[in-house]
Amino acid sequence: MSPDPGLASWLQLALTPGLGPATFQRLLRQYGLPQAILQRKRAELASFTTPAVLAALDSESVAQAVARSLAWAHQPGHSIVTLADEAYPRPLLEISDPPTLLYAHGRVELLSRVALAIVGSRNATQQGEANAEALARALSAAGLTIVSGLALGIDAAAHRGGLAGPGSTVAVLGTGIDVTYPSRNAALAAEIAQHGLLLSEFPLGASPAAQNFPRRNRLISGLARGCLVVEAALASGSLITARAAAEQGRDVFAIPGSIHSPLSKGCHALIKSGAKLVESAEDVLTELSGFRPSGYASTRQTAATPDAGLLAHMGHDPVDVDSLCSRAGMSPEQVSSELLKLELDGRVAALPGGLYQRLEKGQGR
Repeated sequence: MSPDPGLASWLQLALTPGLGPATFQRLLRQYGLPQAILQRKRAELASFTTPAVLAALDSESVAQAVARSLAWAHQPGHSIVTLADEAYPRPLLEISDPPTLLYAHGRVELLSRVALAIVGSRNATQQGEANAEALARALSAAGLTIVSGLALGIDAAAHRGGLAGPGSTVAVLGTGIDVTYPSRNAALAAEIAQHGLLLSEFPLGASPAAQNFPRRNRLISGLARGCLVVEAALASGSLITARAAAEQGRDVFAIPGSIHSPLSKGCHALIKSGAKLVESAEDVLTELSGFRPSGYASTRQTAATPDAGLLAHMGHDPVDVDSLCSRAGMSPEQVSSELLKLELDGRVAALPGGLYQRLEKGQGR
């Protein structure tokens, strides 16, 4: 998408320090498009903002920032989408504070697709990541675009699953779109830029400041028809996204977990508050009224053969070696040997503190 002729005017207002989105949108309501705003005498704009902001509006530093953004937008695969553009995502127009413009790198057409947000803990368990990736893959195969925040853990797993299907994925950043954060996800970000979409409302070069991420979270939920929380502690930022989703009138979903796991407590709190309990992709799809899924592989588990050996004594909660010895009537050496085999087979994950947890078959990584 090539920049439109009026884009420089949008950028001049958006990049002026102190002229925030709320003031920008009041000006739009009063005068129309940015070109019309900038044609007004600065004294006429004084009732909307301060003299310092008006001075900055016409400063050389803002002009240079506009030039950098225009140069970025001219590069292949880059675009800047404004409130007036046809490509602007309609769901964001429904939220209380839509961004005036969005920096996009990748497939802008994904902004017009029906989407689901999948979020969760950065310090996820192996099973949690496997669940997020499997669900995202199934929902992407059904035609949903997966939206998340490019964080470690659940977000990254959700993006990988989204990329595996035709729905693909959108990563909403808490930095400038030219800044990769966290750096460990650089390869994933590059893959999303090629096959999905990177999106940010922050100017080029914006660092990962703490205040950026709650703003990012409202866009993750705002872009989507619903928000699925996979694993989250009670103080998790994922719950901020879920609350934003509820306030925006989106469906909220949560996957339950062990009553002993701190990463289940946030999901359990959401379910107690009315979030829909999710065990499979079908649980999400049946709740999205009006969305007609395309063909995809079901994630409902078929009747399984009974577990044998040590797995029959593990249950689904984390467990230590001593407890397994007691349950199975085996020596510590025998249990440790069996656990190693199961871990290599992707059936068991080793957790901190000398604990082990079983993984659903086919979901080990």
